[in-house]
Amino acid sequence: MQTDKNNYCVIMAGGIGSRFWPMSRMDKPKQFLDVLGTGESLIQMTYNRFKNICPVDNIYIVTNKIYKDQVKQQLKGIKDDRILCEPARRNTAPCIAFANFKILKENPSANIIVAPSDHLILKEDKFCEVVNEALKAAKENEILITLGIKPSYPNTGYGYIQYDKVDGLASDNNLKKVKLFTEKPDLAMAEKFIQSGDFLWNAGIFIWSLKAINNALQQYLPDIYNAFNEGLQFFNTDNEQDFINEAYTSSQSISIDYGVMEKATNVYVMPSDFGWSDVGTWKALYDVREKDSQSNSVKGKNVMLYSSRENIITVDDNKLAVIQGLNDYIVVDSQNVLLICKKSEEQRIKQFLTDVEVQKGKEYL
Repeated sequence: MQTDKNNYCVIMAGGIGSRFWPMSRMDKPKQFLDVLGTGESLIQMTYNRFKNICPVDNIYIVTNKIYKDQVKQQLKGIKDDRILCEPARRNTAPCIAFANFKILKENPSANIIVAPSDHLILKEDKFCEVVNEALKAAKENEILITLGIKPSYPNTGYGYIQYDKVDGLASDNNLKKVKLFTEKPDLAMAEKFIQSGDFLWNAGIFIWSLKAINNALQQYLPDIYNAFNEGLQFFNTDNEQDFINEAYTSSQSISIDYGVMEKATNVYVMPSDFGWSDVGTWKALYDVREKDSQSNSVKGKNVMLYSSRENIITVDDNKLAVIQGLNDYIVVDSQNVLLICKKSEEQRIKQFLTDVEVQKGKEYL
């Protein structure tokens, strides 16, 4: 497939997927797992998806240095200089700045899509259409674009974007002016958002020209912009990593949403429907995985269920699990941890993790 040489992709792959514990671990987080049982990990699915949008050599992976070898192992043929290693976790703004200056040294005319490595897209053809349309708009206008997902129910685990139904981009009315970004709401507020008809789920996927995002960083996060700009001469040299290690030490930990998108006045959203899920929780995974006649989602070749409904169960193929009388639970047997938790109370998993670290040690994380 012919792709525009100025199209670049930055895949953010440094997270630890703590809400997905115990399957997602510090040494092998969610993006490197085959959570759907398709034979591909989430990062492999993401990488292959973007090969249809930009040249493969224009795809960058930004990850923590401890995951570099896993990236190389899973993404066969990727060049070392396309794996950008963060020395520490500093949220998404420094991550994006790192990639920006790497790309700037190579192609100042770049148009970029930034996406998480661990999201699921079910309608890939539709996704490519939406992204290509947004990339065209970003090339022609100095704007910052985010993709918003038309909500199907009042989800309390996602951030939301409110948009102006009337005020669209002159050259592409599918792009709407953003009015407000809002954090994860409670159920009552989420229901109001859905009823209003002008709120979208925030997918955390961004499209912009390199010029537009760097101008925005310079205006709204000048400390981060200056920290990376000062070492522009080091990018694509043997001194790059030493410089990055230093730049990250001085960078604040802040998201691009909070640092730039919520403040900028040239932000547009494209309302979209391409079968998106962040599969950020066991409940989210349950929603997209196949289910049996009793609405159980089972991954594992030797699971026997009796009088059990609406569970999500993940067990190693070499382990026999016999489960009776369990309804609406998460059951995960992974390495040295067995988790049994009500689906309705999965938000407690983060607290479980904290307790485990204090009482049992990091070997279980």
